[in-house]
Amino acid sequence: MTACPTGIAHTYMAAEKLAQTARSLGHEIKVETQGSIGAENVLSDNDVRGADGVIIAADKDVDRSRFVGKKVLVVGVAEGIRHPEQLIERVQSAPVYGGEPGDGAGGGAAAASGGSGGTGGGKERSVAYKALMNGVSYMIPFVVVGGLLIAISLAVGGHATPEGLKIAPGSFWEDVNNIGTIGFQLMVPILSGYIAYAIGDRPALVPGMIGGWIATHGELYGMKDASAGFIGGIVTGFLAGYLVVWIKKVKVPRFAQPIMPIIVIPIVATTALGLFFIYVLGKPISWVFTHLTGWLSGMTGTSAIVLGAILGLMIAFDMGGPVNKTAFLFGSGLIASGNQTVMGMCAAAIPVMPLGQGLATLIRRHLYSDQERETGMAALFMGLFGISEGAIPFAAARPAQVIPANMLGGMVAGALAGMAGVADAVPHGGPIVAVLGAVDGVPMFFVAVVIGAVVTALTTVALVDVAERRKSGARGGVGGRAGVVAAADAAVTAGGASTGVAGPGVVEPVVAEPVVAEVAGVGAGDGAEAATGGASRTAVAVAAVPGPAAAPGQGREGEAVDVDGVETGGVDVSGDGHGVAGGSGDSAPSAEVLSGYLTEQTVKTQLDADGKEAAILEMAELAAGTGKVTDVDELVRVALAREAQGTTGLGEEIAIPHAKTDAVTAPVVGFARSADGIDWGSLDGTLAKLVFMIAVREAAAGDEHLRILALLSRKLMDADFRARLQSAEDKAAILRALGEID
Repeated sequence: MTACPTGIAHTYMAAEKLAQTARSLGHEIKVETQGSIGAENVLSDNDVRGADGVIIAADKDVDRSRFVGKKVLVVGVAEGIRHPEQLIERVQSAPVYGGEPGDGAGGGAAAASGGSGGTGGGKERSVAYKALMNGVSYMIPFVVVGGLLIAISLAVGGHATPEGLKIAPGSFWEDVNNIGTIGFQLMVPILSGYIAYAIGDRPALVPGMIGGWIATHGELYGMKDASAGFIGGIVTGFLAGYLVVWIKKVKVPRFAQPIMPIIVIPIVATTALGLFFIYVLGKPISWVFTHLTGWLSGMTGTSAIVLGAILGLMIAFDMGGPVNKTAFLFGSGLIASGNQTVMGMCAAAIPVMPLGQGLATLIRRHLYSDQERETGMAALFMGLFGISEGAIPFAAARPAQVIPANMLGGMVAGALAGMAGVADAVPHGGPIVAVLGAVDGVPMFFVAVVIGAVVTALTTVALVDVAERRKSGARGGVGGRAGVVAAADAAVTAGGASTGVAGPGVVEPVVAEPVVAEVAGVGAGDGAEAATGGASRTAVAVAAVPGPAAAPGQGREGEAVDVDGVETGGVDVSGDGHGVAGGSGDSAPSAEVLSGYLTEQTVKTQLDADGKEAAILEMAELAAGTGKVTDVDELVRVALAREAQGTTGLGEEIAIPHAKTDAVTAPVVGFARSADGIDWGSLDGTLAKLVFMIAVREAAAGDEHLRILALLSRKLMDADFRARLQSAEDKAAILRALGEID
């Protein structure tokens, strides 16, 4: 089993490569795929029991408990595509997972990757990245549910008072607000706990969550009105995870091993981490809080613009942490003395972070997963009610890009409010306080908020775009192009990894999907099995174990099945041209393939273009000939935006550019060849000679988009199939070959 916040194509490409290679080497293999369309060909207990080894390629932490006692090899997904022979050879001497604490290549995420993990194009993302994305992905629902319940209760049942927005005691809306508050209280512990879980597995979950709770309750370490916030939660998550990994390495008598993961490790790690935070980390945090308050008090006589900029920076830095709380309490404390302008500066900066991050997901949608875009809409709503925590998932997932952008926008909003003399009579922020009449200087208040949010949004998308391009260039290694491991899979999922995946995820960011392979020398698998669990939006998986008892491509009573034992409805996916019962490679061509999305109208025997952009334009114009494209320019723009996120060049001389856009009225797939090849920034450096273009409506992308990609990517791993496409003399011959895909 493998997992990743996003991805489809490489999952099936790796599965096909492993299956083909295992058969050629005389091994039996079963491949479990867990793509965004769900788990397929799930490994049974008997499959695992009969397996001689397990190969896992994962860019997100996965549960490996069912592989205890098996030889486990962990790699990146690209290794399954590029070096399947080496993986099958290496797994035979891989360490056993779960034999002793810390043993095995899969003994926790930390052990699995060893830092970066893998080699070359199959390199895993770092443990820290995957752990952070894992925590963020689990935290997001708590932020959204808690934040929206609080916002709704304040909007309907709240009223401005000198102590802030208040809800009538004992009212229905107070109960709704209390439920939302519980969600917020659990947010950081969940983040911390699942960061720890991704590093140290189940024994790290409890110390991580309790550590996160301590981080958000400053009274435990001398901070009555503030806490370490979500940054403290991230710190406790990593500390708990690595502490558990270290404890696992301690040798204990065999009789004590069964109680280590459920009693000894959680108790020791929780106690040690809790006391360390209270007595060691808590003191410096309290010191920072106290001295920042004193420093701000000494600045009350300085320029209002400078003070507003500083307060805006502080408000935006850690969203509920000690720096944020220092600025907020400083502003609210001055209200009683008659100085309401300082709180006005804070009130303008408070909504900037969630509004800016939500706006960023609308400005550059392709930079964000579906889950992040949904979180962005919730953040916009929370921002209207002054709930800055709506931006925390974004800051936790991409701190290097989001926190500076937040601070810049907060600084601008605070400075503008200070310059205009905006005043706030209640200790709360956001547009809601202006609507309820607590703000003096409402027009400039809204100007400050809007400009600050726009600055945050534009800065965020610029920094994220630069970061993704750098990652793509570093991984692609092809003339600086944006080529990434499994880049063709990024931003393809309907659900949004991790997750993702992930993270990330959290994110999911551009992440390659993982692969698991279990190889057996004896025993037979159970054939096709229904997926029992489905895959989360943050997980993609591929696994391999003993293959089916029947010959490849042949099922019960001649029924066609794929190489992994999954029924294919009479379609040959084995690569040998004999998978269709009663069929023949010389059968009459079909005018339509891929459910009718690819027709003679959308096939071109030879591209005129010699570059990626020109090829995408040519393919879009080809698709327009079907009458299903209403705006060719928009289709090209979306496809190129997808390329900017990461190349869709899959290697093996294949490229599958794709777009989700309302510029098409129905799904359409085009195919064309290039004799000389086109530089697509592919993973393996090959020029693209076989180009497929997929276009689906935004609202109807979902499983259909993923199904087409899965079918194509799996079948295109068959070298003979690619050769038949290359040598086909005309459109009829091309359609005959492509007819094997459905």
